[in-house]
Amino acid sequence: MPTVRTEEFHVNGEELLSKIKKLVHEGNIRKIIIKDKDGKVLIEFPLTIGVVGMVLLPTLAAVGAVAALVTEATIVVEKDA
Repeated sequence: MPTVRTEEFHVNGEELLSKIKKLVHEGNIRKIIIKDKDGKVLIEFPLTIGVVGMVLLPTLAAVGAVAALVTEATIVVEKDA
């Protein structure tokens, strides 16, 4: 069983979508969780190897909608260690 490492990034709403795109591009991510400033989970989605392009578009649209609603967010990223 692979080891999972968790990282957290605190961003404002304007930076949220670009940060998610950057993290997805870096690869090696198992799951992304976006929380509001109070720690409430707003959206959570798994990423599998090979998820790119058209498959990811609906998820990015949802992240964009969340970004429009929040001023501060925390991105929790689970990666294979």
